[in-house]
Parts: sequence; C-alpha cells; structure tokens
Amino acid sequence: MERPVQNVLIIVNLHKDRAGELAGIIVRDLKREGIHVELFTFTGKPEPPPVDHYDLAFSLGGDGTVLFASRVLAASKVPIIGVNMGDFGFLTEITEGEWREAFDGYRSGLLEIVERYILKVVVERGGSEIASFSGLNDAVVSAAGIAKIIRLSVSLSGQTLGRYRADGIIVATPTGSTAHSAAAGGPILDPRMDAMIINPICPFTLSHRPIVVPGTESIFIEVEEQQRTEVLMTVDGQVVFPLVVGDRIQIGRSDARARIVSAPRRSFYEVLRNKLKWSGEPGEG
Repeated sequence: MERPVQNVLIIVNLHKDRAGELAGIIVRDLKREGIHVELFTFTGKPEPPPVDHYDLAFSLGGDGTVLFASRVLAASKVPIIGVNMGDFGFLTEITEGEWREAFDGYRSGLLEIVERYILKVVVERGGSEIASFSGLNDAVVSAAGIAKIIRLSVSLSGQTLGRYRADGIIVATPTGSTAHSAAAGGPILDPRMDAMIINPICPFTLSHRPIVVPGTESIFIEVEEQQRTEVLMTVDGQVVFPLVVGDRIQIGRSDARARIVSAPRRSFYEVLRNKLKWSGEPGEG
C-alpha cells in the first residue's frame, strides 16, 4: 500500500564526510517530485528542530545521529530512514548508495517500519521530579571519575533487587543491547523484544550479573550515601545529567516508539554477524 510523502526532514551530521553532499542530492531529487524538503544540519551538540509536520525523515550520519533523531521524532511518530555515511551500523543499516531504493521501498509500502523501544527516564530529588529524558539505547548511572566505585541501590516495581558497589549500572533497551551494555558483558537482544537489561559495570561482587526484565517493569536506582566521587547519568551517551546523594532515578518504557525503516538488503542478524565478525568455523572471517 502506498504511503503518502509530502513533507520530508533531512537531519545532517556535518561531521561526517559527504553527508552535506548527499543531503543536496536528496533535496534535489525529492523536490523534482514536488516533495517539500527541509534541512536540519549540525556540527556540535544539536538543539531539537520542530518536528510536528513531517511524513518522513532521513538521518545522514551514523548510529549517533539516529539516536538523536529518534529522541526528537518518536513522539511525533515520524519514520526514519537512517543512512550511514561510512560502514553500515546497527541502526544505520542503509548505505549512502541505497537511499533512493530505501525511499522508494518505503513509499511503495514494500519496506517494513520497525518500532523500537524507547526509555523514559525520570530523576527525582527530595520527592519532586526535577528532570525527564528519553533514550533509544540506554541510561547509565556511573562515576564521574575514572575507575571509581559508586554505591547504588536498585529495585523493581517496589521490590528490592540489590545494593551495588560498581563503576555504575546500565539500563539498556534491546536496541542498546549492542552498544555500551554489550561492551560491559551484557546479552544481545533482538531489537523487536519488549524488555530491558540491567547491567552492572565492573561490580565489586562477582555474583552481580546482568538481568533481562520485562519491558513493563519500572526500575528504580537510588544514589546512596558515602560516595567517594561525583555521580553522573548519561542517556544514549549524548545527554549528561549530574546526580547527588539521595537522587532517585525511575526508568521504564515510554509510550513513544522510534520508527525505523528497515534496510532493503540486510537484516539485523546479518548486520550483527558482520559487525561482530562472527564466523562459522575456525579460520573463517
């Protein structure tokens, strides 16, 4: 079934070689077809553009650009075609030479829109909400210094999970399971799953292991007393928020979903196999 496309947003990370050039090509081609196109370019930390009137968005950059685009566009339900301006990534499975095929496939209804789990992260201080964030990959509570152990207590929907002495704790979505959480020894989840990973970073007690919990859970992390360093929270590795003793972070499933247009030529498992260089037999690569 045909999908109407009249207004398109192109988010361009100008740090990436050829991103600006490709944006110009996309603008030219789509305008020839009578499609209204708007460019949003950035080189540093971007401020979110207005997004309430687009039928489709292109993200030109890497996985980080898709993370930004997803946080901005999820509430408006705008589908994203993520184009990687280098090697294809976990989120940007479409290469720059495939943008036209992906666009035509999306508009004709041949390509699937995959909805990705979004985290809602709320920080409470003194019993009041002081900040709220959304994230496609993860929320991480960690020490501000290098190799510093912090003290955190974690509970699930009112039941205590445990007290952690660790470098930090990662709460990751299935999409984020291939990112920081994977580097910290966490499991890889299919991005279509409705679940979260609670993954301690270098825990002082080796019995603390990563846990996969249902996506319906609410996770609470409290910053305990007797910290020897400052404590930070990062969301998607892009948003940073300082925490203090007594802060309580609630992490759960957002009502919004990131809507990613699937690649026309490869699946998540193919990308996973290639990016992680899995081989079937010794000596194969």
